[in-house]
Amino acid sequence: MNSVISSNITRFLSLVLIQVLICSHINFLGYINPYIYILFIVLFPVKNNRLLFIFFSFLLGLTMDLFLDSGGVHAASCVFIAYARPVVLKFAFGMQYEHQTMKFNAVELGAMLTYITILAFIHHLILFSLEIFSISKVILILQKTLFSGIFTILLCILITIIFSRKMK
Repeated sequence: MNSVISSNITRFLSLVLIQVLICSHINFLGYINPYIYILFIVLFPVKNNRLLFIFFSFLLGLTMDLFLDSGGVHAASCVFIAYARPVVLKFAFGMQYEHQTMKFNAVELGAMLTYITILAFIHHLILFSLEIFSISKVILILQKTLFSGIFTILLCILITIIFSRKMK
């Protein structure tokens, strides 16, 4: 149990540092930014206290808001995807999630890609909708969601492949 806690604390801190020091300064083509810090929410252990998980997700988003001076949009996006995660897990992994037998480092790449894609696009859509907050700029919101989402998904998959030991 202690190694699980320490690995989650390490993941939290390292993802926040990488996001704040590196990813937030990328800004490719003026509006494409990867948000790899959502990997903390994506890879958080399934068999944990849901309320604690939502609190940690809020803390992650709040930390990002404090560093990026973004007024709560990251906290709102993180809490939403943390709350919606069981539905996405059930959709992406099916019976493996139902029977609580899944471990993220031993799942199929296709299911993991589906899972990360859904959470990343939901996160980005909420993030950019709240950040821009204008119905007249819906095309810009969708554009930022699509391109930042693709960039985020590619980096998240790459990171999970590099750091997982036995992905099928």
